[in-house]
Amino acid sequence: MFGGDVPSHLNRRGMKSNMSILSDPDGPGFPKAPGSARLSISLGARIRNWFLTGVVIAGPLLLTAYFVWWFVDSVDNAVRKMVPERFWPDTYLPIPLPGFGVIFAFLGLTLLGFLTANLVGRTAISIGETILDRTPVIRSIYKGLKQIFETLFSQSGTSFRKVGLVEFPHKGSWSVVFISAPPSEIIDACIPNDGIDRISVFLPCVPNPTTGFYFYVPAAEVIEIPITPEDAAKLIMSCGVIQPDGQAALAAMAEGARRAQDPSTRVVSATEGV
Repeated sequence: MFGGDVPSHLNRRGMKSNMSILSDPDGPGFPKAPGSARLSISLGARIRNWFLTGVVIAGPLLLTAYFVWWFVDSVDNAVRKMVPERFWPDTYLPIPLPGFGVIFAFLGLTLLGFLTANLVGRTAISIGETILDRTPVIRSIYKGLKQIFETLFSQSGTSFRKVGLVEFPHKGSWSVVFISAPPSEIIDACIPNDGIDRISVFLPCVPNPTTGFYFYVPAAEVIEIPITPEDAAKLIMSCGVIQPDGQAALAAMAEGARRAQDPSTRVVSATEGV
């Protein structure tokens, strides 16, 4: 039985099966090129890297262009209502030219600052503030906004221009804060008089630094670190992904944390004594 000849119909069927296996590129009998799989994986990885590189380059540019365009368009639409049409170049040109509202706003604010720098301007501002001060609801809103703007744009003020570290939310954990100002006389009178100097700090939340906690802490527990508020905001909004430029700032943070164990330390700069 096993030694006899194989029937012709079985022989032909076996030959066809063997030929199909050899002719199939994915079959077990077909020899594969040694570098084909490696080439396909390498090409896919390169395409992915190229795509991610394009996203990294184009993303910030597009978002920046979008925000700039939104700002210019918003200012143009707001100023257009206050400036007569005959002063707009769009009236005499076939295409609109964005940005003239920003120019008009800059010139107007500069002129306003120039006028308030002399006696006549200061007198007019004083009369206007007197009128607002006698208006019940508008008085509180105007005074609050004025104090905020004077604090933020004052050339001599130091509020929110320094960054520090505070041991929060528990011992051994350090949080980045913006150093503000010492408590006013009214608030200082309500704080228990224990002979400790205090300072106010703002602890922003992640990833939205416009919300957070504002509290008064002993000045000795605040460690000033040598980074700018812009770098601190990037650090907070990126959840630590974007670190401050240079290793010196990070080393100063560690040094400041070590110096915090000294109870006699005041609000100090982390670069002192390094």
